[in-house]
Amino acid sequence: MARVLVVEDDQFVRSALIRHLTEAAHTVRSVGTALEALREVAHVGFDVVILDLGLPDLDGGEALKMLRGITDVPVIIATARDDEAEIVRLLNDGADDYLTKPFSVEHLSARMAAVLRRSRAGAPGAEPPSRVIRVGGLSVDPLRRQAALDGVALDLTRREFDLLAFLAGRPGVVVPRKELLAEVWQQAYGDDQTIDVHLSWLRRKLGETAARPRYLHTLRGVGVKLEPPQ
Repeated sequence: MARVLVVEDDQFVRSALIRHLTEAAHTVRSVGTALEALREVAHVGFDVVILDLGLPDLDGGEALKMLRGITDVPVIIATARDDEAEIVRLLNDGADDYLTKPFSVEHLSARMAAVLRRSRAGAPGAEPPSRVIRVGGLSVDPLRRQAALDGVALDLTRREFDLLAFLAGRPGVVVPRKELLAEVWQQAYGDDQTIDVHLSWLRRKLGETAARPRYLHTLRGVGVKLEPPQ
């Protein structure tokens, strides 16, 4: 089971989350402010953080940036806001997933399970393939979770690496978005926006854009493929 930090100032919501997560055999700690959350994360090892945005001392978006400065623990945003631009910004700032309130405990459990599976995939004891994948000037080492472009190491987040490694393992093959959600995000369903955000982020690190692709090519309505530059 997981060690979970709940960051939520609404006492009713907080109590409900604690009760549900505890009943599911997780170890739960909870705080009501961003500063308390930062202190907890700095001193206690967590497997996942559930972060509310409407905190009394600091906006949750700013708290997310500060968390990312000290840890790569998976963060699930819990928010009543459904503005698309803000959700994209949060994903760009390092959120691993988000839930729009109100949400069911079953939905939260499913999202937590998916985030934890992705997080633990690279943990000791996992068995990723050992071969280094090469596509043009791009090299991806799944065992060491390292990637380089033309000999220069790429600074990738966990999910960016997973997305790149999955596509690089199928060079020239158009991968449907539904398959990316299932294999990279380990979700049976989801928002295409999540894929688009991470593709955009990955493109920037590969030195390309959607308008001028080199390695990553999107086929509208079909899927995504990675292939060496022509």
